[in-house]
Amino acid sequence: MKTVQLPLSCDFQYISSPIRRWPVVLGGFLLNMSLGTFYAVSAFLLPIEKEFGWSRAQTSLATTLGFVMISFWFVIGGYIQDRRGPRLVAAIGTVLFSLGFFLAGKTHSLPMFYVAVGLCVGAGNGFAYVVPMAVGSKWFPDKRGLIVGLMVGGYGAGSGVFGPLASKLIAVIGWRETFRAFSIIFFLMMLLATCLVKNPPEGYQPPDGSPGSGKHPSPRNTDVPTSRMIRMPQFWTLWIGYCLGTTAGVMVISQLVPFVRASHHAPSVASFAIIVGAIGNTAGRILSGWLSDHIGRLKTLCIVLLISAVAMPVLFFGREHVVLLYLALGVVYYCYGTQLSVYASTSADFYGTRYLGLNYGILILAWGIAGVIGPMIASYVFVARGEYRWAFFAAGAISFAAFVLLFAVKPQRPSE
Repeated sequence: MKTVQLPLSCDFQYISSPIRRWPVVLGGFLLNMSLGTFYAVSAFLLPIEKEFGWSRAQTSLATTLGFVMISFWFVIGGYIQDRRGPRLVAAIGTVLFSLGFFLAGKTHSLPMFYVAVGLCVGAGNGFAYVVPMAVGSKWFPDKRGLIVGLMVGGYGAGSGVFGPLASKLIAVIGWRETFRAFSIIFFLMMLLATCLVKNPPEGYQPPDGSPGSGKHPSPRNTDVPTSRMIRMPQFWTLWIGYCLGTTAGVMVISQLVPFVRASHHAPSVASFAIIVGAIGNTAGRILSGWLSDHIGRLKTLCIVLLISAVAMPVLFFGREHVVLLYLALGVVYYCYGTQLSVYASTSADFYGTRYLGLNYGILILAWGIAGVIGPMIASYVFVARGEYRWAFFAAGAISFAAFVLLFAVKPQRPSE
């Protein structure tokens, strides 16, 4: 039996073949667990608004700006990763993300809050988020859906762990010190993760010798450059479907606590709703990733979009019953998390892994657009109607439209 030796350089190229790829999964999970705290920034908003007298519209703009920065810098990070490797990109993301939390703790003006949370945290998120999906897809072509799901599942887990922790720490040490404490925690977590992520050697194949799973192969000769990919009609159908499907999920995420409180529930119910959402989000990324390895990516996406179309109005009508609220909320988050996982694997299957960083970067711009449209729909409807009813109906219709689009997608060969 071979001994496992880790050199001081954090390189694990000498680890025996069957296990040499698993440290990458841990690194990807740790990266995403830190980044997922972006979803829990809402825990800081109330004490910040109370101290400065800012409105919810003013503070929420920081997270909207963050969504834009994530999608924009994801593209740049993907471009750099395809050429310079994952560790440089992860290191840049580590510095920017932790710096953003540190600067947020020194906030004394609204523009500074936007720079810290919107620009720095968002940019760091975009850089680091591209790494696990691209690296995991290259190391695990035989179980790509499951591994990418495990890695991006850390994103959902991060909000479930650090969101409640933030609320407790804010009550004890204040929001400024909590931001600073988080900046140190995330810097150390992401630094360790940066040591673990690495591309496989040239010509690498999984331990069983096959380039991909039998039912959903990933041939090594189907790497499609971005310039060719964006000329394929199939790609733009996926892009629009991704945008529509995640718009519905982001709408709920952006309004979760106000929606639960407006449904006449206590603050404790709203706090636990964040945990329920995080569990659903994480489960969707992991379980649906595994499922997509067995029944196919597009079929998995179509199933969850159809479920989401039904779950959205059910969530609204069942909002006053705690059990039904949590069940429907978990389903909505499950469907949302599925898309963030399975679309990454779909991109690798359809267009290869050589240009995956930039290719998926272009595709995930659809999620960035959804991050702007979803909150706008919810806030506009609430202001105009005084309730969220039509926002949830619209989200259901949007999910169904995404289902119709993806149902019509057929895998397309690069030569076509």
